[in-house]
Amino acid sequence: MKYVALLRGINVGGKNKVDMKLLKASFEKRGFEDVSTYINTGNIFFTDTKRTRGQLVQTIESLMSEDFGLEIRALVRSQDEIQSVADALPVNWTNEPDTMKSDVMFLWDEVDSPDVVDKIQIKDGIDSVIYVPGTLLWSVSRQNQTKSGMQKLVGTKLYKQMTIRNVNTFRKITELISSD
Repeated sequence: MKYVALLRGINVGGKNKVDMKLLKASFEKRGFEDVSTYINTGNIFFTDTKRTRGQLVQTIESLMSEDFGLEIRALVRSQDEIQSVADALPVNWTNEPDTMKSDVMFLWDEVDSPDVVDKIQIKDGIDSVIYVPGTLLWSVSRQNQTKSGMQKLVGTKLYKQMTIRNVNTFRKITELISSD
């Protein structure tokens, strides 16, 4: 089965630096197949037919600790799960510097529930939020970004239980996981 591992907090703001070639080699050393990476922020594609999702996550988090000395959380999503999110993502949501900010927020199991929407500050007329199992899709116009409830999410307990990709990155992830 094809998967993508989404690592939280590597190569962001000069912290938790990880070389993607070394990361790829670490994955291969642990028996992952067809390994590739996309940009430096922790998107690793692979195939595995032997391990459960829990075993995949445990193996990835262990390799991050053992090989890189980093306590990094990992989310693993299958090709079908990524496609389900892509199908729910409005086509007109973009991430452009002058017009719109749109993100895909991947949720850890402990917070993954439709009622997660009740735990965030959504501003009517400002924020657009869609829950899809395993994710929140969030969009705001750039002119209203400072008024958005998204700003208040940063640093919260909930924020630490997700990893975020902008929609442009997410669409590329969808394309890459769907290619043969």
